[in-house]
Amino acid sequence: MASNLLHHLDTHKSMGPDGIHPRVLRELAEVLTKPLYIIYQQSWLIGDIPVDWRLANDVTPIHKKGRKENLGNYRPVSLSSVPGKVTEQIILSTITRHVQDNKVIRPSQHGFMKGITHSCA
Repeated sequence: MASNLLHHLDTHKSMGPDGIHPRVLRELAEVLTKPLYIIYQQSWLIGDIPVDWRLANDVTPIHKKGRKENLGNYRPVSLSSVPGKVTEQIILSTITRHVQDNKVIRPSQHGFMKGITHSCA
């Protein structure tokens, strides 16, 4: 899973506060998969992730649309570590798979599941 996520990183995204650009992780995915997997496994076992992966740059306002004078037309963005984001994706995938495999969410709660489309009428 980590290898797949690394191979599909968007190289046009910005690097986080750790200074690691997504392009570097993508191009070195074959070499980095094993060490990152070990870190992910240890993080899962101890219930904590490396401090550097939890850091984020200061919040920067990014203009969405409309008049630039209106502060409501901005959204806050904070750049976080790319390996940290990959960790989040692995955890999300693991929890989602558990929820689906164990039928934790009833069919009537389909609105909470990604990719499941049912009429709400």
